[in-house]
Amino acid sequence: MSYSFSELDFIKPELGAEFTGDGTHFAVFSAHAEQVELCLFSPDGKEETARLALPKREGDIWSGYIAGLKPGTVYGYRAHGPYDPKAGHRFNPNKLLLDPYAKQVLGEIQWDDALYGYKIGDAAEDLSFDERDSAPFMVKGVVQDPDFDWAGDAAIRRPWTDTIIYEAHVRGMTMTHPGVPEELRGTFMGMASDAIIEHLVDLGISAIELLPIQYFPDDRYLLEKALRNYWGYQTLGFFAPQPRFLSGKAITEFKTMVKRFHAAGIEVIMDVVYNHTAEGSERGPTLSFRGLDNLSYYRLSPDDPRHSYDTTGTGNTVNIAHPMVLRMVLDSLRYWVSAMHVDGFRFDLASTLGRTRHIEFDRDGTFFDAIRQDPILSGVKLIAEPWDVGDGGYQVGGFPYPFREWNDKYRDDVRRFWKGDGGLVSGLASRLTGSAPQFNHSDRGATSSVNLISAHDGFTLMDTVSYDGKHNEANGEDNRDGHSDNHSHNLGAEGATDNADIIAARDRRRRNMIATLMLSQGVPMLLGGDELGNSQGGNNNAYCQDNEIGWTDWSGLGDPFLNFCKGAIAFRKAHPALRQERFLTGDAAEDGSIEIAWYMPDGNFMTDAAWTDSNLRALGLFLSKPANGEGMDQLFLVCNAGGDCTVQLPSVNGITVWKRVLDTGAADDAFAEHPAESPATVYGASIAVFEPVN
Repeated sequence: MSYSFSELDFIKPELGAEFTGDGTHFAVFSAHAEQVELCLFSPDGKEETARLALPKREGDIWSGYIAGLKPGTVYGYRAHGPYDPKAGHRFNPNKLLLDPYAKQVLGEIQWDDALYGYKIGDAAEDLSFDERDSAPFMVKGVVQDPDFDWAGDAAIRRPWTDTIIYEAHVRGMTMTHPGVPEELRGTFMGMASDAIIEHLVDLGISAIELLPIQYFPDDRYLLEKALRNYWGYQTLGFFAPQPRFLSGKAITEFKTMVKRFHAAGIEVIMDVVYNHTAEGSERGPTLSFRGLDNLSYYRLSPDDPRHSYDTTGTGNTVNIAHPMVLRMVLDSLRYWVSAMHVDGFRFDLASTLGRTRHIEFDRDGTFFDAIRQDPILSGVKLIAEPWDVGDGGYQVGGFPYPFREWNDKYRDDVRRFWKGDGGLVSGLASRLTGSAPQFNHSDRGATSSVNLISAHDGFTLMDTVSYDGKHNEANGEDNRDGHSDNHSHNLGAEGATDNADIIAARDRRRRNMIATLMLSQGVPMLLGGDELGNSQGGNNNAYCQDNEIGWTDWSGLGDPFLNFCKGAIAFRKAHPALRQERFLTGDAAEDGSIEIAWYMPDGNFMTDAAWTDSNLRALGLFLSKPANGEGMDQLFLVCNAGGDCTVQLPSVNGITVWKRVLDTGAADDAFAEHPAESPATVYGASIAVFEPVN
């Protein structure tokens, strides 16, 4: 069948391949190309059936319209232009290029030297030029029909104060769950299964944060080691769902998953990677952006444009300062909200997105301004991973509203306090109250901090209490990869053990850390599987472990710890005092009542000397907030990382009698109500929470 471009009687502003109902409009950006060709392929992507030069160029956008071309058409691009690496140009029309706006990706990359724009092994290295056709080895885009029945679906827009996040991997969470149909394991439809949704609802989760689901390939060096890009932080297609997560061939499976989560009251947050791509450094392959316009899409060294400028540790950095690259990122975000109905984003290495043309991080930079003024994006949940590996990249607390931020200071201080490190009462106090030193500025609220004990990157909660050191040997890097400073403690044995005392101590420490997470101001995030006692065998960098190491172990469904986690989440939801929108200052109200106060075990207020006492291991916190309806929600928390402790319960706001309602030292029933008591004995290495006796 022959194809030709025809004239449109209207202007199509969209980039990518857009089906109009009567045909398909193609548009792609390249500022430095001399010609861009559209290549059409057979349905299986193996045979190139047509090659047509895009006929129109306007404002560096190349476009063309083919009447009658329908969804399902397989395509790619070739770009002609200068091959001058020393000037930053790497055009090579022998290389088939994935459309940056492709809504679906067909196939898997078959790694071959033909995928590189230069000759692998040549003495001139990346200055050489490779003439082999890469199409037989390359993935292709697929034209999409945007229609989907969203009837009954609506954005939830849950307040941050009521948000409880669950970080999970689509494949890892579903591969071994006994209730997920075998044919759906590892897929979006597996995530949408009754078994997964019922578990999340029963646990009390309000938002699921999915590790990268935009199209990413497997790294060549990982495949050569019989490993895989499991986590997915190597994006190549910012508009396309990952094909390996589809049980069939339709991207509507992702939409079905989102719709089912929404029906269950659960928001969907995507972990997105706009700071770099899978093409790597200048010695990487030519798969898309590099071949379309290397000088525009990537940051290059200001001293030598032959080389990439890397603030991400992956070999390249997306040039977010370029207006058309910024547009691509914003178009991608809007697409996932408008067409796919997601509720928010977690931005990987987000400091890179805030870097200006001069490389410095700027919290008032173009990317943040663009997000804040956007009527679609400004209303969804936005979470920053507030660091990268470049100069000045660590920016915890440095992002503007409406961004929330992952808070590694929270993780480290909470782990260290419960490990028994000295001098941590001040740090714990900060973390319990929303990390004000980092976030209480620029009119930011007390929900700015996303609090976490563990995440995909690092030890699981179980491994935090089971290993003194990392055990990443399976990654094939001689245990050199991954963090070495984990603030973990094995409590007497490295790894799994049959020792009942060690098991009991580990269980109590896990309860302490989950309770701390749910008792803290801010937004709690639970790592998927932590509620089940999931272990990765001490591997704290399972990015390449698409196997039992990286997958969630569901054998803990019957473990009492799961019930404790459910209880801790329910306790948080029941108490407005734990979910406040503003930072608590300690100032007394007009009626003299107190909203927050800190106490020593003897019942006196904390003193300056107590805050700096490296031997103090117990801290009392009083919190108060008007409850829904009438009355006040008032709690007294005691965190005790030392031995058994006698605590004088405070007389505050007219309260003189208290009852214990949470006790992590009680293994059997931590949430049982106890009779009034004063003073109270708080067990060593435990948390006790008290409510007023009415």
